Amino acid sequence: MTEPTATGPAEVPAGAPAEVVPFDEAGLLRASTRYERALREDDLAVLDELFAPGAATLRAEGGTAVVGHDEISAFRTRRGGAPVRWLRRVHLRPLGPDAAVTVSETERLDGGRGLQTQVWQRGPGGWRIAAAHVSGAPSPVPVGYAHEDVTTGPATWRVGGDGEALLTGSGAGPLAGVRIAVKDNVAVAGQRIGGGVPRWLEAAPVEDACAPALQALLDAGAEVAGIAQTDELAFSLMGANAHYGTPRNTAAPGRVPGGSTSGPAAALAAGAADLALGTDTAGSLRVPGSFSALYAWRPTHGAVDTTGVLPLAPSFDTVGLLARDPALLAAAAGVLLPAGTPATGQPTALLRSRALLALAHPATALAVEAATTALAVQTGLPLVDVDEVAEDFTAAQVAAWTAAFRTVQAAEAWAAHGGFVEAQPGALSAPVEARFRAGAAVDATALAAARATTAATREHLAALLRLGWLCLPSTATPAPRADASPQEFETARAGTLQLSTLASQAGVPALGLPWGRVGELPVGACVLAPHGADRALLGLLAQVAPARG
Repeated sequence: MTEPTATGPAEVPAGAPAEVVPFDEAGLLRASTRYERALREDDLAVLDELFAPGAATLRAEGGTAVVGHDEISAFRTRRGGAPVRWLRRVHLRPLGPDAAVTVSETERLDGGRGLQTQVWQRGPGGWRIAAAHVSGAPSPVPVGYAHEDVTTGPATWRVGGDGEALLTGSGAGPLAGVRIAVKDNVAVAGQRIGGGVPRWLEAAPVEDACAPALQALLDAGAEVAGIAQTDELAFSLMGANAHYGTPRNTAAPGRVPGGSTSGPAAALAAGAADLALGTDTAGSLRVPGSFSALYAWRPTHGAVDTTGVLPLAPSFDTVGLLARDPALLAAAAGVLLPAGTPATGQPTALLRSRALLALAHPATALAVEAATTALAVQTGLPLVDVDEVAEDFTAAQVAAWTAAFRTVQAAEAWAAHGGFVEAQPGALSAPVEARFRAGAAVDATALAAARATTAATREHLAALLRLGWLCLPSTATPAPRADASPQEFETARAGTLQLSTLASQAGVPALGLPWGRVGELPVGACVLAPHGADRALLGLLAQVAPARG
C-alpha cells in the first residue's frame, strides 16, 4: 500500500482537456497532524510554515482578529504556548480539489472544550492555513457522587452502591482506591449472582470466591462499590430491565444507558464508581460505552479468564471494562491481561469502511467519521478506505454474517439457560424469552452452517486487520429514549448488531472511544485490532487521551 503524497495543482497544457484533480485528503491529514504536534510542542517554526504567507492570512480568537502572517507569528511568540488540548472530532469538508474547511472539536486537560475552524488551501508547497478561528468553553462541573436518585435504588444497583465498599481488596497497587461497579453476572464472594432476573437470584447459591478477573482487580488495590444491574441474563443491548427498571443515563438524560452492562454504565456516568467490570458477547460493553459516553474495552476472546461469570454464548463471551478515564481503563486492562503479553501488532493505517458507516444512522455515521478523522490526525496514521486495500464490505455480506452470529448465539444461549426458561415460564420478559426460545429451534445442520459462516468471517476480518486497524461506529444510533416503543428498541438493537458483532465473530480486541456527538447525545467510535494486540490497542489511549491531573 503506497501512501499518497501532497502535491500542488497539476499544470494543464493550453488546449488540453482539463483533468479532474482529486481531493488530497491524505495530504491534508498529514498537514493537520504536523500542525497538532507543533501546537503541542510550541514549535513556532512549523506553525509559521503551516500558516499561509502574506498579508491576508487571518487568525481570530475571542473578540480579536490578527491579520497577516507576520502578525500571527508575533502573536504566537507573545502567547508563550497554547493550552494542551486533544482532538475529539474533526469535521472535514472539501471546498474543491485545492481547498477545504475543517472544524475541530477539542478537549483540554481540565475538561474544558474548544472549537477550531480552519480554511486550508493547497499550493506548490502543500497544504497551508489561510484563515482560522478559535473559541473555547469553560470546564464542565466535575462528575461526583451527588445523584442519589440516579445512583441508588434497584434500577442501578442490586447490592451496595451506597458509598461504602461492599468488598475491599489489597488496598495497594496500580488500582488503589478505585471503586468497581461489578455487573450482576460476575461472581462476588459472599454474594449471589442475580443475572437481572428475580427468579434466577432466588435460586442462586452464595459464591465462595470472586471470579478470577474480579480478584485480579482487587489484588491490584481496587474495591467493589457494589453489584450493578444487568439486562436479563445479559441477553439484550438497550439497558432496559422489565423487573428492576431502567437505570438513568446522566450522560444522555431521558435515554437508556445501553446494555447489557447497564447498571455499571449508569453508575460510572454518574460518578458513583470509577471502573466497571462487565461482559461483552455481542457488544454489551461497547454499546453502553457509546450510549453513556464511556471508554470501553472488549479483549481478545480468551485473553481474560471467564471463570465465575454467567455464560451466554461461550464462543463469543468476554470479560472487559468500562471507565470514564482512559488511563484508568488502560491500567485496569493491563492487570487483567496475562503477564508478559507484549504490545505487538502496531498499526500502519486506520481503515474506514463506507459500507459499515452506511449501516449507522446518517447523523451517527458523520459523528463517527469525525471522531475517526480526529484519531488519524492525532496518531499520524493514514486513513485508508477499505475498498482501496481489500474487498469491501457490502450490506448483504454483513447481514449474512450477522444472521450467522445470531444463530450461533441463540443456540448457545439456549444450551446454557434453556432449562431455566422451560422450568420458569414467565420469569423473563417476552422479548428476552423469545430470543432464548429462538435457540431451541436451531437444528444441528443450521448450527453447523452458521458456525462455518462465522469461521469464514473470522478469516476475512483477520486478513483485513493485517492491513490496518478498522474504525467503525460502536452503535447504529445514539441511545433511544427510555420510553421508546419495543419496535424502536428492536430496530436500534438489530442495526447495532451488524456493527458490534464483527469483533465478536473475529474474536479480536475492540476499543470504544466516546468521542462522537449527535447534537448533545454521545455515540462511540470503535477500533478493532488484530487478535492478541490488546496492549498495542490500549497503548493508543496514551497518545490521544492522556489522564488528567
